[in-house]
Amino acid sequence: MRIAAVGSGDSRCWALPWISSAPTREEIIYILSGQAEQWCGREHRILKAGEMVLIPKNEIHGTYNPFREPVIFLAMLSPVEAEEPGTVNEWDHEPWASLRQSLGLPECR
Repeated sequence: MRIAAVGSGDSRCWALPWISSAPTREEIIYILSGQAEQWCGREHRILKAGEMVLIPKNEIHGTYNPFREPVIFLAMLSPVEAEEPGTVNEWDHEPWASLRQSLGLPECR
């Protein structure tokens, strides 16, 4: 389990850690405070404190913070020990690299 924070409260859009998939693990993202724009494949929704999402194995996903307040969340991967690769970075691959921009949303890096 990891605790992560995204953003510093300024007007930029932040992403953490990248657009990725986990071929051998499922992941749960649970929002402790703030809000997150959570993507699973080509769909996204806003998660608020107390909400969570279950990300199936091998699903490309990303967590963004286009809001002014930081977001703090738990990222829980199961099983903890699994075959490698644990995660696969998809950040620079299309359509993921420009998916937000193609929908008129601001760039996040």
